[in-house]
Order: sequence, then C-alpha cells, then structure tokens
Amino acid sequence: VQLQASGGGLVQTGGSLRLSCAASGITLEYYAIGWFRQVPGKEREGISCMSGYDGSTYYAESMKGRFTISRDNAKNTMYLQMNSLKPEDTAVYYCHLNQRGFLYWGQGTLVTVSS
Repeated sequence: VQLQASGGGLVQTGGSLRLSCAASGITLEYYAIGWFRQVPGKEREGISCMSGYDGSTYYAESMKGRFTISRDNAKNTMYLQMNSLKPEDTAVYYCHLNQRGFLYWGQGTLVTVSS
C-alpha cells in the first residue's frame, strides 16, 4: 500500500491550493481517509477526515468553511482543497488511510503561506 501526496507549494495569504493523495495497492472508497498536518517541533494536527462507510466528513474547527476533503473513486485519489490560506496554515500536510485501525501515511507535502 502506498499513498503519494502532492500539490504543496508556496502561496500568498488568501490564496488556494489543492493537495492530492493517490493510493495504490488499496481501494480508497472502502476506508476512512483524511489529512493531518505538522509544523516542525509541534504535534501532528488532524485537519479533516471522510468516512469510508457513508462519505460523511469532519473538519477541525479552524478549517471549517476553508478546507474541503473529497475523493475520486475512479482515480483512487483523495484531495484537500484549501482556500483562504493563512500563514498559520504553513505546515507539512500528510494524507492517511485507516484500514480497520491500521494507519497508512503518505510522505507529506509542504505548504508554505507567505504573509
């Protein structure tokens, strides 16, 4: 099983980015998926997740209304659309998949928001 994250980069405050996470060796739609982020020296922070059962979504409070998680079953890829980005959103973003309690992680993609 591999999760390949991409789409990070440098963006100005107020800008947008879409992160992608392509899965191989496993079918995304059957499992809970999500995104975390981590700033160096700080704990990993949960951003959003999507149920594999009914597609319901959850967002951390500071991301509600700005971030959107989605998946394309045909492409076996999950996405995180990030709008109205702020400097405090600067972090390495990780995708993950929960297969019955076992977590698979992508390699992380760096998002830098300049002020």
